[in-house]
Amino acid sequence: MKMARRKAAVMGLSALVVTWAAGASRADDWPQWRGPNRDGISKETGWRTQWPEGGPKVLWRADVGAGYSSFAVVGGRVYTMGNADKNDTVFCLNADTGEIVWRQSYPCGAGEHPGTRATPTVDGKVVYTLSREGHLLALDAASGNPIWGKQLPKDFGAKPARWGFACSPLVLGDRLILDAGPTLALNKQTGALVWKSGEDKAGYASTTVFEVAGKTLLAVFPEFGPILRQAADGKELARLRWETSYGANVATPIVQGNRVFFSSGYGKGCTLLELGDSGWRQVYQNKNMRNHANSCILWEGHLYGFDGQVGGGGKLVCLDFQTGERKWRQGGLGTGSLMLADGKLIVISERGELVVAEASPAAYRELARAKVLEKTCWTMPVLSGGRIYCRNHEGKIVCVDVRAK
Repeated sequence: MKMARRKAAVMGLSALVVTWAAGASRADDWPQWRGPNRDGISKETGWRTQWPEGGPKVLWRADVGAGYSSFAVVGGRVYTMGNADKNDTVFCLNADTGEIVWRQSYPCGAGEHPGTRATPTVDGKVVYTLSREGHLLALDAASGNPIWGKQLPKDFGAKPARWGFACSPLVLGDRLILDAGPTLALNKQTGALVWKSGEDKAGYASTTVFEVAGKTLLAVFPEFGPILRQAADGKELARLRWETSYGANVATPIVQGNRVFFSSGYGKGCTLLELGDSGWRQVYQNKNMRNHANSCILWEGHLYGFDGQVGGGGKLVCLDFQTGERKWRQGGLGTGSLMLADGKLIVISERGELVVAEASPAAYRELARAKVLEKTCWTMPVLSGGRIYCRNHEGKIVCVDVRAK
C-alpha cells in the first residue's frame, strides 16, 4: 500500500513538471522566475521590435525600494519586492497603470549590496516570496494577506550565503521547493517540512526541475557545486565539487535531455554534465561562459548569456550548448540580463539600455535599442502582454509598451 502511494506521488510530480502553472489566467502570464517553464523563454509573439526614435512608449514608472527581484505577471497584476528603511515590501501593482493594488511589509535588513534577491512565485491564488534573511511567506495573491510564514535559518537550519538567500521558490505539485543550501521541500499549503536533503551552505541559484527516464529530478547549485536530487524524496544522485570565489554560484541550471549546464563568475567558467547510471559525466569545462549575476537562455541548441564580471567588464556571448564552442561575443552592454521571445533576445544592459537582438549563432544583429533606466541594472527583464518590465538596483521600475498596433 505504501509503495502504491509512493508511486502515485512520483507520477503526480512528473505530470506537474510542465503544467504546474496551469492555473495562470492568461497565455502571456509570467508566473515565476524565468517564466512559465523556468527557462527564460516566452511564447509571446507579435510584439513590436521596430521602435520610434526615443524608444517605445513608457506606460508607467514606479519605485519599490532596493533590490534585484524580477517580476511575476499574472492576470493583469505585477508582483515584485524591494527594501527601504530596513523593511522588505512585497508589491502587487496594476499592470496597466503601475498603481499599487496591495503591499505587505516586514522588518528585514538591507545588507551588503542592499535589497531583495528572489522573485515572487504566483501559483493560483497564492504568491510565495523569500527575503535575503530567509523570511518565507505565502500571501493571498488578491489581497496580500498572510497565509503562512517561515524563517529558513530558524525553522529549517538553512545557512545563508554571504549576500543572503536568493533562490526563487519553485512550486511542484503540492510542494514548494527551495535551494537554500540544504534543498527543502515544503507543503505549499502549510509550510510544513516534507523533506530536507543535504547540509550545504546556500549559493544564489534557483532550482531547475526536469524529467529523465520517467523520473522527476531537481538540479541545485549551492556553495560548493552542482547537485542532482530526486524530487520525490530529495535523495542525492550526483554531486560535483565546484569551488567559486565567495561561493557565488548564481546562475540557474539549464537542462536539455539528460545534460545539465552550470556556470559561475569570478573567472570560474562553465561545465556541461551528463547524467548516467553512475552519476555525472563531465562533457566539457571551459571559461567561454562565466555567468556572474544572471543566467543564460538556451534556444535551438545555443546558449545566450553574459560572460564576465559586473562593473562593465562583461560581454554578451553565444555558445554551442553541446560542445561549449563560442560562436560570437558582443561588447558594449556591460554585464546585463536577458530573456527570449519569438526568437529574439530581450536584453537590459548594465546601465539601463533596453535592447532587442536576433537569437542566432551566425552573428550578433541588433534590432532595437532605447535608454529606459539609469544606474545599475542586473535584474532580468520580463515581457508579458506586450509590455516589457525593467528595473534597476535602486528599485526604479519602468513599463514600456511594445504591443502590436
